[in-house]
Amino acid sequence: MAAIDAEAWPWRPNSSMAAARICSSRRARGIPLVPALRAPLSGGVRVSAPATLAHLVSSAPAERAAHTYGKAFRDVVRALYGDMAAAPDPVARPRDERDVVDLLEWAAGADVAVVPYGAGSSVVGGVEYRAGEHSGVLSLDLSGLVRVLEVDRVSRAARIQAGALGPGPEAQLRPYGLTLRHFPQSFAFSTLGGRLATRAGGHYATLHTHIDDLAESLRVVTPAGVSESLRMPGSGAGPSPDRLFLGSEGTLGIITEAWMRLQDRPSHKASASVVFERFPDAVEAVRAIAQSGLHPANCRLLDPGEAALSGVAPEGGSVLGVESAHGPVEGRLAELVALAREHGGSPAEEASADGDSAANTWRSAFLRMPYLRAGLARMSVISETFETACTWDRFPALYEAVHRDVGAAVRKVTGASGLINCRFTHVYPDGPAPYFTVIAAGRRGSEAAMWDEIKAAAMERLGEQGATVTHHHAVGRDHRPGYARQRPEPFALALRAAKQALDPAGILNPGVLFDAAAR
Repeated sequence: MAAIDAEAWPWRPNSSMAAARICSSRRARGIPLVPALRAPLSGGVRVSAPATLAHLVSSAPAERAAHTYGKAFRDVVRALYGDMAAAPDPVARPRDERDVVDLLEWAAGADVAVVPYGAGSSVVGGVEYRAGEHSGVLSLDLSGLVRVLEVDRVSRAARIQAGALGPGPEAQLRPYGLTLRHFPQSFAFSTLGGRLATRAGGHYATLHTHIDDLAESLRVVTPAGVSESLRMPGSGAGPSPDRLFLGSEGTLGIITEAWMRLQDRPSHKASASVVFERFPDAVEAVRAIAQSGLHPANCRLLDPGEAALSGVAPEGGSVLGVESAHGPVEGRLAELVALAREHGGSPAEEASADGDSAANTWRSAFLRMPYLRAGLARMSVISETFETACTWDRFPALYEAVHRDVGAAVRKVTGASGLINCRFTHVYPDGPAPYFTVIAAGRRGSEAAMWDEIKAAAMERLGEQGATVTHHHAVGRDHRPGYARQRPEPFALALRAAKQALDPAGILNPGVLFDAAAR
């Protein structure tokens, strides 16, 4: 094993230009630059940390505003209107695990709710306190825990602190020729701990797509003590302790570090795009690819609307990609393209190591989309997504139901038709993960409420069609009704019991996954 030098590699996006543009927009529209927070600024916050913890805590208005919301459409809209009513009281930035323990001990004794905060990329209300029953709310920002602490080159694993954003560990692992190879769309704006706590999905479409598969061992601070699982490649010793905390979204404990499985950095890459005249043929082609055992690194399917929106092709198509750290991949890519041809697909262009223009066009649109959504929100355009997963046999009915029923909800709410597009973000041998985009005209001042009504209709359709309420966006507070219907009741009983045992004071992220306990 190798120890990483004490010098951390903190990485933070430079947001000064974006902030300047937002301020200019707000001035032009008469929106105050310093929005009103829940507690009067002159009167301070409802709770204050003891003197022994004061050096870790800030009640500055800018800190509180920055930790109020995530990045959902409704969050963007409320922030644009200056609505910061859900702002936390103090914001804490622990420097190490001991600080986390001390902060939880104080919060439990003072009846202060603790909302873990990684980088604020939640799109399901995961970082917004809504319970309203505690004496105060502490936002626990883990961005100070950014280091790769150890590297086990032999086993290809590393011990990484939970506050590290995507680029930091990758930079620290590069000298070892290793990579975590987990690249969600929020790669630069999400922490390792946040991805583990939400069972995040990465950019790669097959095989090891969820962070679950890459976690070897977790270390978690709970009000009942610190849990650290044994490093193992696999174990049949009872229920997995890691699985208890993976996806727990900060309701059972605070993940402070994890041993993560790594891979050799790929040196061989190739990609191609394929177009289809009929979307059902494309779906069958992707199913054949997912069940072939070839495991492409990327296999995205875009329906005609999504393909046109991305500027790829008006008729819809699939983007295929393969990579390897050990040898050429052109032969495997040729097998994948041949499978697509058998189902009516036609390669758009010759494949290359850099990707063809269609693949690059899609990639560019994919990375720009969150910024485009923020721009559309300023124009009162509803632009948001929801994702799911289902078995292959259920997909045709699901696709039809979403377009029919969610489309009807859009017309009811907005008074006009909107766009509903679909793409596959991940594919498995037994089913796809469809990702739907909704774009519709909103009414100024009502955008968030309008989206909430459309989203409720979408959750109803997913449940009726036997699809999951979320594939990789987590549950948070927004998906909780759908999750309650999906979750078996005996498991719900066990989960509530675990909550009571690990967090008897009920301070950890109240209202996420299930109702807060009666107080």
